[in-house]
Order: sequence, then C-alpha cells, then structure tokens
Amino acid sequence: MDTVYILITGFLSVVLINNLVLTKFLGICPYLGVSGRIDMAFGMGLAVTFVMTLSGTLTWLIDHMILMPLGLEVTRYVCFILVIASAVQLVEMYLRKFFPPLYESFGIFLPLITTNCAILGLCLFLNLWGTESLLEAVVLSVGGGIGFTMAICIMAGIRENLMMVDVPEPLQGAPITLITAGILSLAFMGFAGII
Repeated sequence: MDTVYILITGFLSVVLINNLVLTKFLGICPYLGVSGRIDMAFGMGLAVTFVMTLSGTLTWLIDHMILMPLGLEVTRYVCFILVIASAVQLVEMYLRKFFPPLYESFGIFLPLITTNCAILGLCLFLNLWGTESLLEAVVLSVGGGIGFTMAICIMAGIRENLMMVDVPEPLQGAPITLITAGILSLAFMGFAGII
C-alpha cells in the first residue's frame, strides 16, 4: 500500500506540482513553437510522452545496471542523449509511415525533440529524485510526458482563443504568448507544497 501511495503522489507531483515545463521551465522551445493549434500540440505531446517514457525507463536501467556499477557516471549525458535520439528516430519513422500530414506539420520540431531539455532533464532528475525502482522510473517518466502534454495543450487552447480576441498591436504574437506562458506558470506554481 505504501508503494502505491508513493507512485500516485510521485505521478501527481511530476504532472502538476513539479511540471517540467511550467515550474522547471524545461522544454520551452516546442512548448511555444508547436502550441499554435490544439491538434498539433496534442500530437507533439503524445510524441514527447512516448519518447520521455522510453528514454526515462531505458536511461534509468542503463544508469543503474551499467554506469553506476562500473563507475562510469561521467558518461551519463552522452548515453542519455544517444537513448533519446534513438527514441526520437522511432517516433519520426512511425509518424512518417502512418501519419504523414502530422509528420509534415511538425516540420523541424519533430527532430528537435532530441534536444528537448525536458526529456534530458527528466532522465537526470530520476537520479536526483532518488528513484529507487524501475517502476518508479516508469511512472515518473509517464507523468513527465503527461505533464508536458497537458501544459502544451492548455497553452494551445489559450492561443487558439487569443486569435479571436482583440489584442493590442504591440502585444500581438510572441509578447502575448510569453505573457500567457508566464501567467500559466504562476498558476501552476500555486500547487507548490501540496506534495
């Protein structure tokens, strides 16, 4: 029962309270770049969730089964980036084969998932957070991806509604987007201290 409680609180924590985008400010490039339309944002969120889950799980295994026992912790960054790049290649091939319009609409942002600092940040945070089991690593990885998806979809919904609003000319485009992102981050920081 104690393990279930830890997994649930860890999941909720990484989705809401320690959201990688809204409280750690990681993954801002795709967050701002692909959040113009809700369908694209959801597709990018699913792609990042898949890559984050796969990468978080594999990097935890590599770190605990190979790097730490051999004293090779210094190679974490290189190993983690190779795992993330491989997972992104899988997503890219899958989307190109089965969802060509979505693949085309992502453009340069799909390969840029490789350099999405939210994914690398999660892989590194799994060690900092003291993740002791593979199940915890999987749950936190899925939670991080769902938190990213939630953040990017909320932002896309707000940006779609901003298209119909009379925004003053100096604030149109990037300024109103950044102001909105800041207000959204402040709202999520209100969850701090709950778990």
